[in-house]
Amino acid sequence: MKEFNKEEVLTDFKNWNQKVKKYQLPSTSSAIIQLADSFGFYIGLLLLQFYLYDKTIVGSVALAVLNGFILGRIFIIQHDCGHQSFTKSRTANNIIGTICSICTIIPYKYWAKSHNFHHAHNGQLEVSDIGDVQCLTTEEYAQLGWKQKVAYRIYRNPFYLFTIGGFVYVVLYNRFALLKTGQFEKVRKYVTISNIMFAVLYSVFAWLIGVDRFLVVQFANLLFFGTYALWFFYIQHQYEFIYKSGKENWDYVLSAIKGSTYYKLPGVAHWLTGNIGYHHIHHLCPTIPNYNLKRCHFDNPEFEKHVNTLTFWKSLKTVRANLWDATQQKMVSFREYKRLRRQGV
Repeated sequence: MKEFNKEEVLTDFKNWNQKVKKYQLPSTSSAIIQLADSFGFYIGLLLLQFYLYDKTIVGSVALAVLNGFILGRIFIIQHDCGHQSFTKSRTANNIIGTICSICTIIPYKYWAKSHNFHHAHNGQLEVSDIGDVQCLTTEEYAQLGWKQKVAYRIYRNPFYLFTIGGFVYVVLYNRFALLKTGQFEKVRKYVTISNIMFAVLYSVFAWLIGVDRFLVVQFANLLFFGTYALWFFYIQHQYEFIYKSGKENWDYVLSAIKGSTYYKLPGVAHWLTGNIGYHHIHHLCPTIPNYNLKRCHFDNPEFEKHVNTLTFWKSLKTVRANLWDATQQKMVSFREYKRLRRQGV
C-alpha cells in the first residue's frame, strides 16, 4: 500500500451520496434468506456438536472452528440491525438484533451505540479506543511508563489479540458499560438488562442440555467467533498508509475510503463473514445492508481505484502496524519506532 492523494480521492467521491443511494434500500427477501441460512447452519451445527459431545468431545469442539464463523455471520446481522439497515422496519431490526445478541452475548443496543460512534469518528486519534482496537501515537507511547508500555505491547500482540483476546472481548469486556458519559448514558442500562437475559436463558439451556455439554460447546464457539471477529475488525483499520487525523483536520470521506480496507477473499469467505470485507463501503455508508455491499463495490469503479485492497497474505503484515507516526503519516512497528528514536527522529 502506498501514500495517497487526498484531493484526488475527495474529487472522485464528491457526489458519493448519489453513488450509493440505491444500495441503501433493504430487501425483505434477502434479509429472510440470510436469517434462514445463518440460523439454519448455526442451529444445525450446534445440535451436531451436542450429539457428538458424548462420543468425542474433540470432534464436538472441532466443529466450533466452522460454527464460530457462522456465529460471526449472525453477529453481522446484529451489527446491521444496530445500523437500522438490515430490514425496513426499526421494530424488526431491534427484535432481530436482540435475538442475535443471545447467540453472540454482545449487548445489542449498547454495542450498536459504541459502534455508531466509531463510524462517526473513524481514524480520529483522540478516540481510537472507542469501538476499535486502540492505537497510540508514537508521542503518546513515548510518554508512557514502562508498565503501561508493556501493557500496550501485550494488547497489540497478535498472540494475545487473536487467541484469547477475542474471547476476553466477547465474554468479559462486553459485560460492562465502560462508556458512561454523553450519548452512552441512555444505553448503559441495556448492558445490565442484556446480562440478566443472557444469564437466565443460558441457565435454562444448560439445565435442558446439560451444564458441561452446553457450556463447553457454546464457549468453544464463542472462542473461535471472538478470534475471527477481532481479526476481521482489526485488519480493516490497521495498516501502514492508513488515514488518521486529529479531530480538527479529520474528513469523513477520507476516513471511510482510505481509513478502511477491502479485504479481497474467496466468495465463501465473504459469505461466512457477512461481506464485512467490503469495509470501505460500509464506512462510507453504514445504512447499506451487508447483502448489498458487494454489488455497490463492483458497480462503481471509483472504489477499486482508491480502496486499500488486502489479500489474506497481505493482511498478515498488518500485525506490524502498532503505532501512528504523525511525522511520516503512517503506522509503524515497535521495531521501527525504536530505530527512529535511536536516530533522534
